[in-house]
Amino acid sequence: MRLHNGMRPQDIVVLLKIIAKEGNNWHNKNLSEELFISASEVSESLRRSGIAGLIDKEKKKKVFRQSLMEFLQHGIRFVFPVLPGTLVNGIPTAHSHPFMRTHFSSESDYVWPDSRGYDRGLSIEPLYKNQVKAAKLDANLYKMLALVDVIRVGRVRETIVAVDELKKMIL
Repeated sequence: MRLHNGMRPQDIVVLLKIIAKEGNNWHNKNLSEELFISASEVSESLRRSGIAGLIDKEKKKKVFRQSLMEFLQHGIRFVFPVLPGTLVNGIPTAHSHPFMRTHFSSESDYVWPDSRGYDRGLSIEPLYKNQVKAAKLDANLYKMLALVDVIRVGRVRETIVAVDELKKMIL
């Protein structure tokens, strides 16, 4: 049996994409195409998530939603921390996502760097390099990833709103 060398950031995106598919049937190839990562990386991601107890090891189609939510709420900011970077053009994330803007206003915006982005803000490093492309194709995935970024960089009151919304989407 191969060793588990820990989760990788894209593993979170794979699990959230499965949830975003809302029970629709999918194959590794579908996830690969929609997330812009190789099919072998999807397979490895599912294996790591199975070992970590975030997805059914045998069927690899059922995400253990409660476990994933606990990890997102209590662990993601420690395992995959992020510090805002320089001012760039990009796609709004964290408290700058349209959902969060309905709850909070801020002097500084956060964005995932994207040369075609129309918003300007401090850069937040996505969980993996093609995340922006994948988020542009799936509004639910985009919202969940932006809410995860709130947990990674947000203040307590922002994090509470993000966690509550993620629970509605995941559980």
